[in-house]
Amino acid sequence: MTEARGSAGLSGQAYPPGTPCWVSLMVHGLTATQDFYGALFGWEFRPGPRQLGPYVRALLDGHDVAGIGELPPDRHLPIAWTPYLASTDVDLTAEMVRHCGGTVGVGPLDAADAGRLAVASDPSGAVFGIWQAAVHPGTTVTGVPGTPAWNELFTRDTVGVAKFYESVFGYEEEPLASGDADYVTLRVEGRPVAGIHGVGRALPRDRGAHWLTSFEVADTDEAVVRVTDLGGHLLRPARDTPHGRVATVVDPEGAVFSMVHTDR
Repeated sequence: MTEARGSAGLSGQAYPPGTPCWVSLMVHGLTATQDFYGALFGWEFRPGPRQLGPYVRALLDGHDVAGIGELPPDRHLPIAWTPYLASTDVDLTAEMVRHCGGTVGVGPLDAADAGRLAVASDPSGAVFGIWQAAVHPGTTVTGVPGTPAWNELFTRDTVGVAKFYESVFGYEEEPLASGDADYVTLRVEGRPVAGIHGVGRALPRDRGAHWLTSFEVADTDEAVVRVTDLGGHLLRPARDTPHGRVATVVDPEGAVFSMVHTDR
């Protein structure tokens, strides 16, 4: 166990436990991936901790936004954006993950002086990270184009997996009040922080249960054109939703993410 650390939020205060505080992507072609996201979101990059191999932090106007790491050539893991959920004690949270039926695949381990992390999966197999901040708080700017906007878990049904996350992180659950949709909003201190979407048999067989990160953009349709011009492709066309205009795309290495323009 290490000394107590908090997860610092956007204002320098602690991210409440369970709040998504970072997103990270592991790829085979680090340079090409930086080129793609740099051109798409205007990110710049600087080196980060190398506990898991080469790693860079993406910056927007000098603010930390996300991380991208390089997989060893012999590691053929799914290429996916992974949300990290804040914890004040990653070792204790990892123990709770195991106790509640999840699996801890990496860590807990220190990421230099930045913080302490673990990578886990819930009982349905969806992968997520746990972050206990020290020097590096996590994402330090939101609400502008190029920043994470929302994280949503796609799974077969919400009941069992929502209980898992509630038990591990203490979320308050808010089921969707209308319609037949199987959807639960996860709240921390009354504030919505993430969602769980039960899609039944519509869950892709080749992906299984998974977290999906949405990034804010200035214009969803223009961003889709940029994605395809840069070598990615469109998975689900842009559509208007109660939360903004959303499109789901795939980067050149196969990482799926959404882009959303919200009227603020």
